[in-house]
Amino acid sequence: MNAVWIIQATDFLAAFLFIYGLKRMSSPVTARSGIRVAGYGMLLATLAGFLYLFGISPEAAPHLAVNLGLAIAALLIGVAWAWRGGKRVALTDMPQMVALYNGMGGGAAGAIAAVELLGGKAESATHLVVTLVGAVIGSVSFSGSLIAWAKLDGRINKPWRVNGQHIYNAIALLITLGVGIAVAVGVPGVSVQVLIAVFFGLALIYGVMATMPIGGADMPVVISLYNALTGLAVALDGFVLQNPALMIAGMVVGSAGTLLTLLMAKAMNRSVANVLFSNFGDVSLEQQGEIKGSMKPVEASDAAVSMRYAGKVIIVPGYGLAAAQAQQKLYEFVKTLQAAGVEVKFAIHPVAGRMPGHMDVLLAEAGVPYDLIAELDEVNDEFASTDVALVIGANDVVNPAARTDKTSPIYGMPILNVDYAHQVYVLKRGKGKGYAGVENELFYADNCNMVYGDARETLVKMIQAVKDLGGEAAA
Repeated sequence: MNAVWIIQATDFLAAFLFIYGLKRMSSPVTARSGIRVAGYGMLLATLAGFLYLFGISPEAAPHLAVNLGLAIAALLIGVAWAWRGGKRVALTDMPQMVALYNGMGGGAAGAIAAVELLGGKAESATHLVVTLVGAVIGSVSFSGSLIAWAKLDGRINKPWRVNGQHIYNAIALLITLGVGIAVAVGVPGVSVQVLIAVFFGLALIYGVMATMPIGGADMPVVISLYNALTGLAVALDGFVLQNPALMIAGMVVGSAGTLLTLLMAKAMNRSVANVLFSNFGDVSLEQQGEIKGSMKPVEASDAAVSMRYAGKVIIVPGYGLAAAQAQQKLYEFVKTLQAAGVEVKFAIHPVAGRMPGHMDVLLAEAGVPYDLIAELDEVNDEFASTDVALVIGANDVVNPAARTDKTSPIYGMPILNVDYAHQVYVLKRGKGKGYAGVENELFYADNCNMVYGDARETLVKMIQAVKDLGGEAAA
Protein backbone atom coordinates (compact mmCIF):
# COMPACT_ATOMS: atom_id res chain seq x y z
CA MET A 1 0.00 0.00 0.00
CA ASN A 2 2.84 2.34 0.83
CA ALA A 3 4.57 1.55 -2.48
CA VAL A 4 1.36 2.26 -4.39
CA TRP A 5 0.94 5.57 -2.58
CA ILE A 6 4.52 6.60 -3.36
CA ILE A 7 4.08 5.69 -7.04
CA GLN A 8 0.84 7.67 -7.31
CA ALA A 9 2.36 10.70 -5.56
CA THR A 10 5.37 10.58 -7.89
CA ASP A 11 3.12 10.34 -10.94
CA PHE A 12 1.08 13.31 -9.73
CA LEU A 13 4.16 15.45 -9.19
CA ALA A 14 5.55 14.45 -12.60
CA ALA A 15 2.27 15.44 -14.28
CA PHE A 16 2.30 18.80 -12.48
CA LEU A 17 5.85 19.47 -13.69
CA PHE A 18 4.86 18.56 -17.28
CA ILE A 19 2.02 21.09 -17.27
CA TYR A 20 4.00 23.80 -15.45
CA GLY A 21 6.95 23.32 -17.79
CA LEU A 22 4.69 23.61 -20.85
CA LYS A 23 3.22 26.80 -19.44
CA ARG A 24 6.70 28.32 -19.12
CA MET A 25 7.50 27.29 -22.68
CA SER A 26 4.81 29.68 -23.91
CA SER A 27 7.23 32.62 -23.53
CA PRO A 28 10.71 32.87 -25.08
CA VAL A 29 11.94 34.43 -21.83
CA THR A 30 11.01 31.40 -19.70
CA ALA A 31 11.17 28.66 -22.36
CA ARG A 32 14.60 27.39 -21.32
CA SER A 33 13.56 26.95 -17.69
CA GLY A 34 10.27 25.41 -18.85
CA ILE A 35 12.14 22.70 -20.75
CA ARG A 36 14.24 22.05 -17.65
CA VAL A 37 11.17 21.77 -15.42
CA ALA A 38 9.48 19.36 -17.85
CA GLY A 39 12.72 17.36 -17.88
CA TYR A 40 12.54 16.99 -14.11
CA GLY A 41 8.98 15.77 -14.58
CA MET A 42 10.17 13.12 -17.04
CA LEU A 43 12.86 12.07 -14.59
CA LEU A 44 10.22 11.59 -11.90
CA ALA A 45 7.98 9.65 -14.31
CA THR A 46 10.90 7.34 -15.07
CA LEU A 47 11.54 6.92 -11.37
CA ALA A 48 7.88 6.00 -10.88
CA GLY A 49 8.33 3.27 -13.49
CA PHE A 50 11.18 1.75 -11.50
CA LEU A 51 9.17 2.07 -8.30
CA TYR A 52 6.40 0.14 -10.02
CA LEU A 53 8.83 -2.71 -10.76
CA PHE A 54 9.66 -2.98 -7.07
CA GLY A 55 6.02 -2.67 -6.01
CA ILE A 56 4.60 -5.40 -8.25
CA SER A 57 2.65 -8.36 -6.95
CA PRO A 58 4.51 -11.34 -5.39
CA GLU A 59 3.60 -13.71 -8.23
CA ALA A 60 5.47 -11.48 -10.70
CA ALA A 61 8.57 -11.26 -8.50
CA PRO A 62 10.53 -13.98 -10.37
CA HIS A 63 10.55 -11.74 -13.44
CA LEU A 64 11.78 -8.70 -11.53
CA ALA A 65 15.47 -9.14 -12.39
CA VAL A 66 14.73 -9.54 -16.12
CA ASN A 67 12.36 -6.55 -16.25
CA LEU A 68 14.72 -4.39 -14.25
CA GLY A 69 17.66 -5.31 -16.46
CA LEU A 70 15.74 -4.54 -19.63
CA ALA A 71 14.51 -1.23 -18.24
CA ILE A 72 18.00 -0.12 -17.21
CA ALA A 73 19.48 -1.20 -20.57
CA ALA A 74 16.79 0.72 -22.49
CA LEU A 75 17.31 3.77 -20.30
CA LEU A 76 21.09 3.78 -20.77
CA ILE A 77 20.84 3.34 -24.54
CA GLY A 78 18.23 6.08 -24.85
CA VAL A 79 20.11 8.55 -22.66
CA ALA A 80 23.41 7.92 -24.44
CA TRP A 81 21.87 8.31 -27.89
CA ALA A 82 19.91 11.44 -26.96
CA TRP A 83 22.88 13.06 -25.20
CA ARG A 84 25.20 12.41 -28.14
CA GLY A 85 22.61 13.53 -30.70
CA GLY A 86 21.62 16.64 -28.76
CA LYS A 87 25.25 17.74 -28.42
CA ARG A 88 26.14 17.16 -32.06
CA VAL A 89 23.04 18.19 -33.97
CA ALA A 90 23.29 21.44 -35.94
CA LEU A 91 20.43 23.90 -35.70
CA THR A 92 19.70 23.32 -39.37
CA ASP A 93 19.10 19.66 -38.52
CA MET A 94 16.86 20.38 -35.55
CA PRO A 95 13.63 19.75 -37.54
CA GLN A 96 14.91 16.31 -38.53
CA MET A 97 15.75 15.53 -34.91
CA VAL A 98 12.29 16.63 -33.77
CA ALA A 99 10.67 14.42 -36.41
CA LEU A 100 12.89 11.47 -35.43
CA TYR A 101 12.26 11.81 -31.70
CA ASN A 102 8.56 12.24 -32.29
CA GLY A 103 8.59 9.04 -34.33
CA MET A 104 10.35 7.25 -31.47
CA GLY A 105 7.55 8.37 -29.14
CA GLY A 106 4.93 6.98 -31.49
CA GLY A 107 6.92 3.76 -31.85
CA ALA A 108 7.17 3.39 -28.08
CA ALA A 109 3.41 3.86 -27.75
CA GLY A 110 2.85 1.25 -30.44
CA ALA A 111 5.25 -1.16 -28.73
CA ILE A 112 3.41 -0.83 -25.42
CA ALA A 113 0.15 -1.59 -27.19
CA ALA A 114 1.76 -4.61 -28.87
CA VAL A 115 2.88 -6.01 -25.50
CA GLU A 116 -0.62 -5.58 -24.13
CA LEU A 117 -2.20 -7.28 -27.16
CA LEU A 118 0.27 -10.18 -27.32
CA GLY A 119 -0.03 -10.74 -23.58
CA GLY A 120 -3.83 -10.80 -23.73
CA LYS A 121 -3.92 -8.36 -20.81
CA ALA A 122 -7.05 -6.46 -21.84
CA GLU A 123 -9.42 -6.53 -18.88
CA SER A 124 -12.50 -5.49 -20.85
CA ALA A 125 -13.75 -4.73 -24.33
CA THR A 126 -13.13 -1.04 -23.68
CA HIS A 127 -9.50 -1.66 -22.80
CA LEU A 128 -9.07 -3.82 -25.89
CA VAL A 129 -10.53 -1.19 -28.22
CA VAL A 130 -8.46 1.59 -26.64
CA THR A 131 -5.32 -0.54 -26.99
CA LEU A 132 -6.03 -1.18 -30.67
CA VAL A 133 -6.67 2.51 -31.36
CA GLY A 134 -3.47 3.46 -29.57
CA ALA A 135 -1.60 0.83 -31.59
CA VAL A 136 -2.81 2.25 -34.91
CA ILE A 137 -2.10 5.87 -33.99
CA GLY A 138 1.31 5.12 -32.53
CA SER A 139 2.36 3.00 -35.52
CA VAL A 140 1.18 5.58 -38.08
CA SER A 141 2.99 8.33 -36.17
CA PHE A 142 6.15 6.22 -36.08
CA SER A 143 6.40 5.38 -39.78
CA GLY A 144 4.99 8.74 -40.89
CA SER A 145 7.51 10.65 -38.77
CA LEU A 146 10.36 8.61 -40.27
CA ILE A 147 9.23 9.64 -43.75
CA ALA A 148 8.99 13.26 -42.59
CA TRP A 149 12.55 12.97 -41.24
CA ALA A 150 13.76 11.57 -44.57
CA LYS A 151 12.10 14.39 -46.50
CA LEU A 152 13.53 17.09 -44.25
CA ASP A 153 16.98 15.48 -44.37
CA GLY A 154 16.98 15.39 -48.16
CA ARG A 155 16.94 11.59 -48.35
CA ILE A 156 13.58 11.74 -50.10
CA ASN A 157 13.64 14.72 -52.44
CA LYS A 158 10.30 14.44 -54.21
CA PRO A 159 6.78 13.50 -53.15
CA TRP A 160 5.67 10.07 -54.34
CA ARG A 161 2.25 10.25 -55.91
CA VAL A 162 0.13 8.02 -58.15
CA ASN A 163 -3.29 8.54 -59.65
CA GLY A 164 -6.00 7.71 -57.18
CA GLN A 165 -3.57 7.53 -54.29
CA HIS A 166 -6.06 8.98 -51.81
CA ILE A 167 -8.42 6.13 -52.66
CA TYR A 168 -5.66 3.57 -52.14
CA ASN A 169 -4.77 5.17 -48.81
CA ALA A 170 -8.39 5.07 -47.69
CA ILE A 171 -8.62 1.39 -48.66
CA ALA A 172 -5.39 0.64 -46.77
CA LEU A 173 -6.75 2.35 -43.66
CA LEU A 174 -10.05 0.46 -43.87
CA ILE A 175 -8.22 -2.86 -44.24
CA THR A 176 -6.03 -2.00 -41.23
CA LEU A 177 -9.11 -1.22 -39.14
CA GLY A 178 -10.74 -4.42 -40.38
CA VAL A 179 -7.79 -6.51 -39.23
CA GLY A 180 -7.95 -4.66 -35.92
CA ILE A 181 -11.55 -5.78 -35.52
CA ALA A 182 -10.45 -9.31 -36.37
CA VAL A 183 -7.86 -9.11 -33.59
CA ALA A 184 -10.59 -8.09 -31.17
CA VAL A 185 -13.17 -10.75 -32.11
CA GLY A 186 -10.85 -13.48 -33.37
CA VAL A 187 -10.82 -15.44 -36.65
CA PRO A 188 -11.26 -19.25 -36.63
CA GLY A 189 -8.14 -21.02 -37.77
CA VAL A 190 -5.89 -17.95 -37.57
CA SER A 191 -3.73 -17.33 -34.53
CA VAL A 192 -4.09 -14.00 -32.80
CA GLN A 193 -0.32 -13.48 -33.03
CA VAL A 194 -0.50 -13.58 -36.84
CA LEU A 195 -3.41 -11.14 -36.86
CA ILE A 196 -1.55 -8.75 -34.57
CA ALA A 197 1.56 -8.88 -36.77
CA VAL A 198 -0.51 -8.16 -39.90
CA PHE A 199 -2.34 -5.39 -38.04
CA PHE A 200 0.86 -3.57 -37.07
CA GLY A 201 2.42 -4.14 -40.49
CA LEU A 202 -0.57 -2.56 -42.22
CA ALA A 203 -0.61 0.38 -39.80
CA LEU A 204 3.09 1.06 -40.49
CA ILE A 205 2.53 0.85 -44.24
CA TYR A 206 -0.38 3.24 -44.02
CA GLY A 207 1.79 5.80 -42.21
CA VAL A 208 4.27 5.66 -45.10
CA MET A 209 1.54 5.88 -47.75
CA ALA A 210 -0.17 8.82 -46.05
CA THR A 211 3.06 10.84 -45.72
CA MET A 212 4.84 10.15 -49.02
CA PRO A 213 2.53 12.32 -51.19
CA ILE A 214 2.88 15.40 -48.94
CA GLY A 215 5.29 18.06 -50.23
CA GLY A 216 8.29 19.31 -48.29
CA ALA A 217 6.68 22.72 -47.78
CA ASP A 218 4.06 21.11 -45.54
CA MET A 219 6.44 19.05 -43.43
CA PRO A 220 6.32 21.50 -40.45
CA VAL A 221 2.55 20.99 -40.24
CA VAL A 222 2.94 17.24 -40.68
CA ILE A 223 5.50 17.08 -37.86
CA SER A 224 3.14 19.00 -35.59
CA LEU A 225 0.25 16.70 -36.53
CA TYR A 226 2.25 13.55 -35.84
CA ASN A 227 3.36 15.08 -32.56
CA ALA A 228 -0.30 15.41 -31.61
CA LEU A 229 -0.96 11.82 -32.68
CA THR A 230 1.96 10.56 -30.61
CA GLY A 231 0.57 12.37 -27.57
CA LEU A 232 -2.85 10.82 -28.15
CA ALA A 233 -1.33 7.35 -28.46
CA VAL A 234 0.61 7.84 -25.22
CA ALA A 235 -2.55 9.02 -23.45
CA LEU A 236 -4.46 5.95 -24.63
CA ASP A 237 -1.66 3.68 -23.42
CA GLY A 238 -1.75 5.51 -20.10
CA PHE A 239 -5.44 4.70 -19.83
CA VAL A 240 -4.80 1.04 -20.58
CA LEU A 241 -1.96 0.83 -18.05
CA GLN A 242 -3.84 3.00 -15.52
CA ASN A 243 -0.82 5.32 -15.42
CA PRO A 244 -1.86 8.93 -14.61
CA ALA A 245 1.50 10.42 -15.65
CA LEU A 246 1.26 8.88 -19.12
CA MET A 247 -2.36 9.94 -19.51
CA ILE A 248 -1.74 13.55 -18.50
CA ALA A 249 1.52 13.90 -20.44
CA GLY A 250 -0.08 12.38 -23.52
CA MET A 251 -3.16 14.60 -23.32
CA VAL A 252 -1.01 17.71 -22.85
CA VAL A 253 1.18 16.84 -25.84
CA GLY A 254 -1.81 15.82 -27.93
CA SER A 255 -3.81 18.98 -27.25
CA ALA A 256 -0.78 21.27 -27.66
CA GLY A 257 0.18 19.54 -30.93
CA THR A 258 -3.38 19.76 -32.24
CA LEU A 259 -3.61 23.46 -31.43
CA LEU A 260 -0.23 24.13 -33.05
CA THR A 261 -1.25 22.19 -36.16
CA LEU A 262 -4.43 24.25 -36.51
CA LEU A 263 -2.57 27.52 -35.94
CA MET A 264 0.04 26.66 -38.58
CA ALA A 265 -2.61 25.66 -41.09
CA LYS A 266 -4.41 28.93 -40.37
CA ALA A 267 -1.15 30.84 -40.90
CA MET A 268 -1.11 29.41 -44.44
CA ASN A 269 -4.86 29.99 -44.88
CA ARG A 270 -5.34 26.30 -45.53
CA SER A 271 -7.17 23.49 -43.80
CA VAL A 272 -5.35 20.51 -42.33
CA ALA A 273 -7.17 18.34 -44.91
CA ASN A 274 -5.72 20.49 -47.68
CA VAL A 275 -2.25 20.03 -46.25
CA LEU A 276 -2.66 16.25 -46.11
CA PHE A 277 -4.52 15.63 -49.34
CA SER A 278 -3.55 18.38 -51.81
CA ASN A 279 -0.58 18.25 -54.18
CA PHE A 280 0.88 21.44 -52.78
CA GLY A 281 4.01 22.48 -54.69
CA ASP A 282 3.01 20.96 -58.04
CA VAL A 283 2.95 24.10 -60.18
CA SER A 284 4.65 25.20 -63.36
CA LEU A 285 5.58 28.64 -64.63
CA GLU A 286 2.92 28.27 -67.33
CA GLN A 287 0.27 27.79 -64.64
CA GLN A 288 1.63 30.68 -62.66
CA GLY A 289 1.66 33.18 -65.51
CA GLU A 290 4.26 35.67 -66.64
CA ILE A 291 5.93 37.92 -64.07
CA LYS A 292 6.78 41.40 -65.28
CA GLY A 293 10.09 43.03 -64.52
CA SER A 294 13.48 41.49 -63.86
CA MET A 295 15.71 40.53 -60.95
CA LYS A 296 18.20 43.33 -60.20
CA PRO A 297 21.39 42.19 -58.45
CA VAL A 298 23.50 44.58 -56.37
CA GLU A 299 26.69 44.26 -54.36
CA ALA A 300 26.54 43.51 -50.65
CA SER A 301 28.33 46.76 -49.86
CA ASP A 302 25.68 48.82 -51.68
CA ALA A 303 22.90 47.17 -49.69
CA ALA A 304 24.82 47.74 -46.45
CA VAL A 305 25.33 51.45 -47.19
CA SER A 306 21.61 51.84 -47.90
CA MET A 307 20.75 50.29 -44.53
CA ARG A 308 23.42 52.31 -42.71
CA TYR A 309 21.68 55.55 -43.70
CA ALA A 310 18.13 54.24 -43.20
CA GLY A 311 15.99 55.29 -40.29
CA LYS A 312 14.23 51.95 -39.88
CA VAL A 313 15.13 48.44 -41.02
CA ILE A 314 13.05 45.25 -40.68
CA ILE A 315 14.79 41.91 -41.17
CA VAL A 316 12.91 38.79 -42.30
CA PRO A 317 14.88 35.58 -41.62
CA GLY A 318 14.21 32.28 -43.39
CA TYR A 319 15.66 28.82 -43.67
CA GLY A 320 18.54 30.13 -45.81
CA LEU A 321 19.85 31.93 -42.73
CA ALA A 322 19.93 28.64 -40.81
CA ALA A 323 21.46 26.73 -43.71
CA ALA A 324 24.32 29.25 -43.91
CA GLN A 325 24.77 29.27 -40.11
CA ALA A 326 24.79 33.05 -40.38
CA GLN A 327 22.71 34.03 -37.35
CA GLN A 328 25.74 35.22 -35.35
CA LYS A 329 26.97 37.42 -38.20
CA LEU A 330 23.45 38.75 -38.71
CA TYR A 331 23.20 39.92 -35.12
CA GLU A 332 26.67 41.45 -35.38
CA PHE A 333 25.45 43.37 -38.42
CA VAL A 334 22.33 44.45 -36.52
CA LYS A 335 24.43 45.76 -33.63
CA THR A 336 26.58 47.68 -36.11
CA LEU A 337 23.47 49.33 -37.56
CA GLN A 338 22.10 50.09 -34.10
CA ALA A 339 25.41 51.71 -33.15
CA ALA A 340 24.92 54.00 -36.15
CA GLY A 341 21.45 55.01 -34.89
CA VAL A 342 19.33 52.77 -37.12
CA GLU A 343 16.12 51.26 -35.67
CA VAL A 344 16.15 47.51 -36.36
CA LYS A 345 13.68 44.72 -35.65
CA PHE A 346 12.95 41.20 -36.86
CA ALA A 347 9.72 39.97 -38.46
CA ILE A 348 8.88 36.26 -38.06
CA HIS A 349 6.30 34.40 -40.12
CA PRO A 350 4.58 31.51 -38.27
CA VAL A 351 5.71 28.93 -40.84
CA ALA A 352 9.18 30.29 -41.59
CA GLY A 353 11.87 27.62 -41.44
CA ARG A 354 11.35 23.88 -41.27
CA MET A 355 9.55 23.54 -37.95
CA PRO A 356 7.38 25.66 -35.62
CA GLY A 357 9.51 28.30 -33.87
CA HIS A 358 12.60 27.50 -35.97
CA MET A 359 13.47 31.16 -36.57
CA ASP A 360 12.85 32.12 -32.94
CA VAL A 361 15.27 29.41 -31.79
CA LEU A 362 17.80 30.48 -34.42
CA LEU A 363 17.76 34.12 -33.28
CA ALA A 364 17.80 33.15 -29.61
CA GLU A 365 20.94 31.10 -30.24
CA ALA A 366 22.61 34.25 -31.63
CA GLY A 367 21.57 36.23 -28.54
CA VAL A 368 19.04 38.49 -30.25
CA PRO A 369 16.93 40.23 -27.53
CA TYR A 370 13.32 39.09 -27.49
CA ASP A 371 12.01 42.65 -27.70
CA LEU A 372 13.49 42.98 -31.21
CA ILE A 373 11.46 40.02 -32.51
CA ALA A 374 7.88 40.53 -33.73
CA GLU A 375 5.33 38.12 -35.19
CA LEU A 376 3.42 38.69 -38.43
CA ASP A 377 0.34 40.29 -36.90
CA GLU A 378 2.44 42.63 -34.76
CA VAL A 379 4.73 43.94 -37.46
CA ASN A 380 2.90 43.76 -40.80
CA ASP A 381 1.50 47.31 -40.64
CA GLU A 382 4.98 48.72 -40.08
CA PHE A 383 6.45 47.76 -43.45
CA ALA A 384 4.78 50.69 -45.19
CA SER A 385 6.77 53.08 -42.97
CA THR A 386 10.01 51.09 -43.20
CA ASP A 387 12.97 52.43 -45.16
CA VAL A 388 14.61 49.08 -45.87
CA ALA A 389 13.43 45.49 -45.51
CA LEU A 390 16.13 42.81 -45.55
CA VAL A 391 15.02 39.27 -46.48
CA ILE A 392 17.49 36.47 -45.75
CA GLY A 393 16.69 33.07 -47.19
CA ALA A 394 12.91 33.46 -47.00
CA ASN A 395 10.75 32.94 -50.06
CA ASP A 396 7.09 31.90 -50.00
CA VAL A 397 6.29 33.83 -46.80
CA VAL A 398 7.13 37.15 -48.55
CA ASN A 399 5.64 36.41 -51.99
CA PRO A 400 3.02 39.05 -52.99
CA ALA A 401 1.38 36.44 -55.24
CA ALA A 402 -0.38 35.25 -52.09
CA ARG A 403 -2.37 38.50 -52.23
CA THR A 404 -2.66 39.16 -55.96
CA ASP A 405 -2.55 35.93 -58.01
CA LYS A 406 -5.63 33.77 -57.64
CA THR A 407 -4.00 31.02 -59.70
CA SER A 408 -1.06 30.73 -57.29
CA PRO A 409 -1.04 27.73 -54.92
CA ILE A 410 -0.19 30.09 -52.07
CA TYR A 411 -3.05 32.52 -52.83
CA GLY A 412 -4.75 33.59 -49.62
CA MET A 413 -1.83 32.72 -47.35
CA PRO A 414 -1.04 35.58 -44.97
CA ILE A 415 2.42 36.91 -45.81
CA LEU A 416 4.80 39.50 -44.43
CA ASN A 417 4.17 42.74 -46.36
CA VAL A 418 7.81 43.17 -47.27
CA ASP A 419 6.96 44.62 -50.68
CA TYR A 420 5.38 47.65 -48.96
CA ALA A 421 8.78 48.81 -47.70
CA HIS A 422 10.50 51.69 -49.51
CA GLN A 423 13.43 49.44 -50.46
CA VAL A 424 13.88 45.65 -50.24
CA TYR A 425 17.11 43.66 -50.35
CA VAL A 426 17.00 39.88 -50.63
CA LEU A 427 20.01 37.76 -49.63
CA LYS A 428 19.79 34.56 -51.65
CA ARG A 429 22.25 31.87 -52.66
CA GLY A 430 20.78 31.48 -56.16
CA LYS A 431 17.66 31.89 -58.26
CA GLY A 432 15.80 28.85 -56.98
CA LYS A 433 12.14 28.77 -55.99
CA GLY A 434 10.65 28.34 -52.56
CA TYR A 435 9.15 25.14 -51.16
CA ALA A 436 5.83 25.95 -52.81
CA GLY A 437 7.51 25.66 -56.22
CA VAL A 438 6.48 29.12 -57.48
CA GLU A 439 8.46 32.15 -58.55
CA ASN A 440 8.46 35.04 -56.09
CA GLU A 441 6.96 38.23 -57.52
CA LEU A 442 8.80 40.25 -54.89
CA PHE A 443 12.15 39.50 -56.53
CA TYR A 444 10.98 41.21 -59.74
CA ALA A 445 9.51 44.32 -58.08
CA ASP A 446 10.91 47.78 -58.84
CA ASN A 447 11.81 48.37 -55.19
CA CYS A 448 13.65 45.04 -54.76
CA ASN A 449 17.29 44.17 -55.33
CA MET A 450 18.95 40.78 -55.05
CA VAL A 451 22.23 40.16 -53.21
CA TYR A 452 23.46 36.76 -54.37
CA GLY A 453 25.82 34.55 -52.41
CA ASP A 454 26.21 32.62 -49.18
CA ALA A 455 24.40 34.53 -46.42
CA ARG A 456 27.27 34.31 -43.95
CA GLU A 457 29.87 35.56 -46.44
CA THR A 458 27.53 38.31 -47.62
CA LEU A 459 26.89 39.53 -44.08
CA VAL A 460 30.63 39.66 -43.41
CA LYS A 461 30.97 42.01 -46.39
CA MET A 462 28.01 44.10 -45.21
CA ILE A 463 29.46 44.44 -41.70
CA GLN A 464 32.77 45.62 -43.12
CA ALA A 465 31.05 48.08 -45.45
CA VAL A 466 29.20 49.72 -42.54
CA LYS A 467 32.36 49.84 -40.44
CA ASP A 468 34.22 51.49 -43.30
CA LEU A 469 31.60 54.26 -43.16
CA GLY A 470 32.44 54.94 -39.53
CA GLY A 471 29.81 52.74 -37.87
CA GLU A 472 32.15 51.95 -35.00
CA ALA A 473 32.89 55.63 -34.38
CA ALA A 474 29.19 56.30 -34.08
CA ALA A 475 29.11 53.90 -31.15
